[in-house]
Amino acid sequence: MSLIQVEHLTFAYPGSYDNVFEDVSFQIDTDWKLGFLGRNGRGKTTFLRLLQGEYVYEGCISQPGPCGYFPPPVPDAGAMTLEVLCGLCPAAEEWELLRETGLLGVDAEALYRPFDTLSNGERTKCLLAALFCGEDRYLLIDEPTNHLDAAGRRAVASYLRQKRGFLLVSHDRDFLDGCVDHILALNRTGVEVQSGTFSSWWENKERRDAFEQAENEKLRGEIKRLEQSAEERKRKADAVERAKTGISSQGIVKHGLRPYLGEKSRKGQQQRKNMDRRAERAITEKSSLLKDLEKTEALKLHPLTARGRLWDLREVCLYYGEKRVCGPLTFRIEPGERLAVHGGNGSGKSTLLKLLCGQEIDYTGALTRLSGLTVSYVPQDTSRLRGSLRDYARESGVDETLLLAILRKLDFPRAQFEKDMADWSQGQKKKALIARSLCESAHLYIWDEPLNYLDVWSRMQVEELLLNVQPTMVFVEHDGAFRKKIATRTIEI
Repeated sequence: MSLIQVEHLTFAYPGSYDNVFEDVSFQIDTDWKLGFLGRNGRGKTTFLRLLQGEYVYEGCISQPGPCGYFPPPVPDAGAMTLEVLCGLCPAAEEWELLRETGLLGVDAEALYRPFDTLSNGERTKCLLAALFCGEDRYLLIDEPTNHLDAAGRRAVASYLRQKRGFLLVSHDRDFLDGCVDHILALNRTGVEVQSGTFSSWWENKERRDAFEQAENEKLRGEIKRLEQSAEERKRKADAVERAKTGISSQGIVKHGLRPYLGEKSRKGQQQRKNMDRRAERAITEKSSLLKDLEKTEALKLHPLTARGRLWDLREVCLYYGEKRVCGPLTFRIEPGERLAVHGGNGSGKSTLLKLLCGQEIDYTGALTRLSGLTVSYVPQDTSRLRGSLRDYARESGVDETLLLAILRKLDFPRAQFEKDMADWSQGQKKKALIARSLCESAHLYIWDEPLNYLDVWSRMQVEELLLNVQPTMVFVEHDGAFRKKIATRTIEI
């Protein structure tokens, strides 16, 4: 057993006034299967880079040796896959690479094809296998699920469950439950390390948040009561003080009231001071609560009402040139349905979504589309996002103020609004695509893997919105928890 110890870590990017980490201390065991959580922009990727020695920081990070990183760079993607993997782990034997890729469900023949001919899922599995074949290093695995279909995610989760010694960034709740035994969470005010799966961590967090909210309400009521009592006692004490002064000025000390009123005034002032101290203690206690409560505002959507069936497909086959991509498909899209399109990588899911958006796709079979159908589309690819957010809003035909408001609800930093979209993180780009779609009133919302790179809290926000508003949707999403909650029907490709 060895430890990675972080002591008083403080870091900010050059030119930035805001610290990503400020006086953070914690330790983790390098034998753990560690899931790494936090909202987009909280500093997960930054911490991985700090562990790799890429930045100068204040404080201390002590670790037993260098770390391996996924996804590693591939210098020559046109080379044979086996050559690529041997380059990543020179000490590994060919049989070891075949064994590890086999455990991940990759056919042996894939290692003897050019790397760039592999599917994204095959590449992910081969690169992971190479890292675990290499020398004994602590592995940093950064969002491996973004190019994996549901079956691929299950295979990788099963594979990682048999390993040890890695730090895994992922927002897929089912995937994390399937392969981690500890959680490292970047909260709003610090870092939390806890034993267990994502579900156990989330349950504990919800219980703690609920307790703190109840305590917060109780203390707020107590503070209000103490303040009212203190004000009432102040009024009484002042009245007694005025009465005492009045008696003295009238010269009627003979009744013996002045000493009595003086003692009454002193006691009243002391009681008010005691209440003030109790209120201050309650305020101090209250201020320590809810600092790590992740506040998420409800999102809004205003879909159009469709009068009649939106799509009717009968024996439809999709083609790229002479090659059939998928089919034959027969299904209908009725108002209020949320259809999940499910299938393996390369099965034609994205092609089907493009057809339903009205894009030119070669097909055979019969198609019937509702006249005047308005569609809002979230593509899988974010690479085209560049330039200013203002220009993006104008080109998309959506209200800029509304777009900014939705992004803020998705925990999008204001500082990013003025930056070139090309410099945003993948998670921020995905939020921009979703926010633009939420600005649009449409009969049909078509979303292609909308949750890639989105943090858990944003995923839950989107889930809550879709369950409340119930728009007509067709979507592809490999996050099992999301699909189970949202889909009213599943189309298998």
